[in-house]
Amino acid sequence: MNLSVNCKRHTRRSLGSRAVSLLFAVAGAFGCGGDLWADKIQLVAGGGLSALPATASGAALHEPFGTEFDESGNLWIVEMISSNRLLSLNTDGILRHVAGRNGPGFSGDEGPALEAQFNGPHNLAVLPSGRILVADTWNGRIREVDSTTGTVRSLPGFEVSRERAKGSGPYCITLDDAKTHLFIADLKQVWVLDLQTSALKLVAGNGKKGVPTDGNQATNQPLSDPRAVAPDHLGNVYILERGGNALRVVDVEGNIRTVVNASGRVGNQGDGGPALDATMNGPKHLCVDRDNTVLIADAENHLVRRYVPSTGRIERVAGTGTKGFRGLGSSPEECDLARPHGVSIHPKTGELYITDSYNDRLLKIVKTSQ
Repeated sequence: MNLSVNCKRHTRRSLGSRAVSLLFAVAGAFGCGGDLWADKIQLVAGGGLSALPATASGAALHEPFGTEFDESGNLWIVEMISSNRLLSLNTDGILRHVAGRNGPGFSGDEGPALEAQFNGPHNLAVLPSGRILVADTWNGRIREVDSTTGTVRSLPGFEVSRERAKGSGPYCITLDDAKTHLFIADLKQVWVLDLQTSALKLVAGNGKKGVPTDGNQATNQPLSDPRAVAPDHLGNVYILERGGNALRVVDVEGNIRTVVNASGRVGNQGDGGPALDATMNGPKHLCVDRDNTVLIADAENHLVRRYVPSTGRIERVAGTGTKGFRGLGSSPEECDLARPHGVSIHPKTGELYITDSYNDRLLKIVKTSQ
């Protein structure tokens, strides 16, 4: 159960006073106590004017796209077109610049990370060893930043020429639970890279653009702009299509099927109902929660939505559906977003973090007492 956004209501009924006290004590420990608690959306970083290093809420962010946590709870952020930087937000609340010079380019391998250049990094993944993997999308590389030594290199095993990178570079990278395999979505196909051997294996997509047929082998089927990929905790692999406006899943047998938006139509319908009947608009990122539900950054609808595999339904988590800036401190569904490009789950608290990209800020959903 995701404690940040899912919370079943409890009733007193005929419980005795001691049982009632125990019930509310347990509920409070889990951040959930019926009407006593509610979801609120809060600012984590950005929205300020200060250059780095700076307190997170006072710092200026520039088009943040990807976020991910390390095992200590530190948050890592990549900024896209305007700054091409890797940032860290440690538990001390200070936002720091770790890698990447302002402006696009390709340089710096085997040298200081702060002197390196990236080009349109869209996403990142964090290894337990303190190494940060950056999807350096328009350079066609996955760059590895060693936070201990402060150096950068290109990761072996996946490389696309810079001439082809805008159409088939690494747009999304996601680690499996064991942190030994890296899933890669490149707008044409989906791959998995063995980080120990550098062996690259195809997961889905035949290189052609189209709608896959349910029940067929994923590697033989077309895809429509696979923009993001994430494995769940059961061995399934979810693929989010930007152009197809759909969510697909590849099961443990390697077969693919559509689970959100069977029609592929552009729209913003279906919350609270069957996910196959829902529509999306240019979704850009996804992550799998601890309960195997799937969070979707439905960017052009300015929403975050959740697909629930056990029920086959979809629900709205955050955003009003209108691009805007208002609503911090309110219910997540009353807070405007602007083309969110990232969603991630805190590994310890289970809180959902949202990269509100075109508002230049990072948000999170928390439980607060009413």
